[in-house]
Amino acid sequence: MPFRLAILTTHPIQYYAPLFKTLASTKFVELKVFYTLGDNEHIDVGFGKKINWDIPLLEGYAYEFLLNSAKDKGSEHFTGIRNPEVVNRIKAFAPDAILIYGWSYFSHLKTIRYFCGKVPVWFRGDSTLIDPSPFWKKTIRMQILKWVYKHIDTAFYVGSQNKAYFKAFGINESKLVFAPHSIDNDRFGEDRSNEALALRKKLGINQNEILILFAGKFEEKKDPLILLEAFIKLNKSDTHLLFVGNGDLEKQLKEKVLLNAQDEKALRVHFLDFQNQSQIPVVYQAGNLFCLPSKGPGETWGLAVNEAMASGKAILISDKVGCAIDLVKDKENGYIFKSGNLTDLTNKLDILTNDIQHLKNMGQYSKKLIKNWSLQKQAEVYIKQIQIAE
Repeated sequence: MPFRLAILTTHPIQYYAPLFKTLASTKFVELKVFYTLGDNEHIDVGFGKKINWDIPLLEGYAYEFLLNSAKDKGSEHFTGIRNPEVVNRIKAFAPDAILIYGWSYFSHLKTIRYFCGKVPVWFRGDSTLIDPSPFWKKTIRMQILKWVYKHIDTAFYVGSQNKAYFKAFGINESKLVFAPHSIDNDRFGEDRSNEALALRKKLGINQNEILILFAGKFEEKKDPLILLEAFIKLNKSDTHLLFVGNGDLEKQLKEKVLLNAQDEKALRVHFLDFQNQSQIPVVYQAGNLFCLPSKGPGETWGLAVNEAMASGKAILISDKVGCAIDLVKDKENGYIFKSGNLTDLTNKLDILTNDIQHLKNMGQYSKKLIKNWSLQKQAEVYIKQIQIAE
């Protein structure tokens, strides 16, 4: 009899679907994913638009979209996900274990509590302790989270900061299992150099010039404005900056560029709208240095760093990015700068943009490092846990 694994998560996500497909292809695992947000379309608040990914997210595994009866549907707040039939639908599947992504939704917490002690409850999240909070908030959070995590049997942590978080809220080491936060390395590592060169040519960037890349939501948390300020301060004629994405700060970024030059081209700053999954590897490969200057709160990991590393790029990120201590090796594949510190960011940009060949060497080291953070390795962890549970 195959091991029946139920998975509870909000909606189809490009980072998780390949994992589900991999697990479902294993003969001794019968898997079913229950999507709680309620349909297969998702408004991404950060991008400010409906996202329809152009890679298949619902192929190769069994799934079910649960009815969401919440008045204000959404994955941004606790009451935005209410599934009246969640327990009954999972019971009908008769799982040997349940893997739940995130607890901070009404239905997810309800499911954790109901199945506690009935079948093994496995949990995956990527929260950290990086962001400071007032003492009173810490105290309340401690009480709530210790209570929540008493209901789970195993927590899969994604990296060092996430492990520290779980331990701080009372999860014993014996219940913690490392399952690396991963993306589809093969898709981002596939050679798209001809398309990347064409993109650089379209943007007016020569092969011997350096392109710094920011890809993501233009929002306060990710702090793209400080990167623009540092780039302006850097003022190197052979260096360009490309912002890829959309969001609340888009107008402000473009206005700041025009304040400092007649147009984006004169300042060597370029903008591209949100790029879908089939095209984003080309964008990464067109760059030389990927920068994620997040100031938080809530940059729990930063999977764009995984994508950039799989694409063979040097990395510059702030100390508020959750993956920093796991993925960035100082002076080897990049640097970590102090969040919000314009001088530190500018100085490290200056060091990194002095030698294009050194950036290429760093990028190759990134590609080597990220091999240990793969979907295959993550799947192996779950398969091993299934074998232990049997």
